[in-house]
Amino acid sequence: MNQDQIEGTAGDLTGKLKEGFGKATGDQETQASGVADQLTGSVQKTFGDAKETVAKTAAPLADKARKFANERPFAAAALAGVVGLAILNTLRGKTSA
Repeated sequence: MNQDQIEGTAGDLTGKLKEGFGKATGDQETQASGVADQLTGSVQKTFGDAKETVAKTAAPLADKARKFANERPFAAAALAGVVGLAILNTLRGKTSA
């Protein structure tokens, strides 16, 4: 669990408490603030979930790329050069066909 997930969950919980307190006291401003805190917390938790998913997905790919570069340094350098040229040509608006 990352920091965004923790803070998002805490914000959601705080918002629920504020909303409940606002309802109990009849304070519509506190109630609305609680709903806003819940929304903010939910968004932050979702962002944290996305970061966690990307980290879990990208780590194995990075390990494979690192292993390939260590086992075949010349092939990795050639591949990096070809990709770099393709990116430069794309940025300049040229096509290779």
